[in-house]
Amino acid sequence: MIKRSLQFDIELALKRFPVVSIIGSRQTGKTTLAKELLKKTGINGIYLDLELPSSLNKLSDPEIFLKEHEDKMIVIDEVQRMPGLFPLIRALVDEKNKNGRFLLLGSASPILLKHSSESLAGRIINFELTPFALCEVKSDYKSLWLKGGYPLSYLRSNEQSFLWRESFIQTHLERDIPQLGINIPGSTLRRFLSMISHVNGQLLNASNIAKSLSLSTPTIKHYLDIFDGTFILRSLQPYFVNIKKRLVKSPKIFFRDTGILHTLLNIRTYDDLLANPYLGNSWEAFVIEQIISQKSEGLRPYFYRSAAGAEIDLILDGNGLAPMAIEIKYSLSPSLSKGFQSGYNDLKCRKGVIIYPGKDKYQIGKDIFVLPVDRLSELFVK
Repeated sequence: MIKRSLQFDIELALKRFPVVSIIGSRQTGKTTLAKELLKKTGINGIYLDLELPSSLNKLSDPEIFLKEHEDKMIVIDEVQRMPGLFPLIRALVDEKNKNGRFLLLGSASPILLKHSSESLAGRIINFELTPFALCEVKSDYKSLWLKGGYPLSYLRSNEQSFLWRESFIQTHLERDIPQLGINIPGSTLRRFLSMISHVNGQLLNASNIAKSLSLSTPTIKHYLDIFDGTFILRSLQPYFVNIKKRLVKSPKIFFRDTGILHTLLNIRTYDDLLANPYLGNSWEAFVIEQIISQKSEGLRPYFYRSAAGAEIDLILDGNGLAPMAIEIKYSLSPSLSKGFQSGYNDLKCRKGVIIYPGKDKYQIGKDIFVLPVDRLSELFVK
């Protein structure tokens, strides 16, 4: 079994908070991790899956059931399906404040985070479990890039992985999203995702997408919110600073898992990927997600682009430090672009890094280094 990098942090949180939540896309391994936590820690616990009638029956009177088992840790899977539980959990925690009392698992971040922030503020800590990251699989990046990090995709052959991802997309569109109370035909959402796959890594132009799909611009933005909230897409926001330059204001849109992106683009093998015109944008999406999955809590991700041509693929800012500038290149001999150097100077960055698919780390400018993708952890070494 591949050990998840969050496991230790979650074990610690269960000793410090009455409620811990693990959010993330379906099939990222939340249930497996929760059961592993119960097994490893030896905690006396009860597992409830709100998609199972048997679990729903137990919660027909949730107050009675949860009070009867107040000495156990209650794991509630797909908790977003029963939002009425959040005020009750708050009341039970306030009545008997014991750490590690509830472990909540959810696959719809807006619903879960909204209710947890409103009902459980100060009582809960949230973790996001992503698909497998490079730091977890500890192997060649090529397979993870091609197939993505969903465990049941990554661990299969190329052909079986592709079939699994096709099924995952169909299930997400035809079952998971309707379960959130969103009634949009799966075929319409599939067309939308296919369109986004061709503009992955580009600035959002909602009006152009709307025209192509014969939909309104507000509808396109609504669809983006849906897939952002269910962990399929990421809207990377532009970085704004108080400098006298005209800056781009639209976000960039990325697929969070390149396996899903490649399925929509019908990329089945690594050779297919290398020959695809969207290779560079796919590489950028892959590396950005790997970096975000490893970054420290206080750092926030952005991109930077000015009307004058300055451009930086990824900015990490926070923790009271000057920003870090990251360029992402699919080249074995990357060079400093004029746009990167200009942006680096605009923002007075403390450090610059070019991520590439090679093997060697070396310096390319003052405080600017070239770093292999499989050594991303070195980004955060002081």
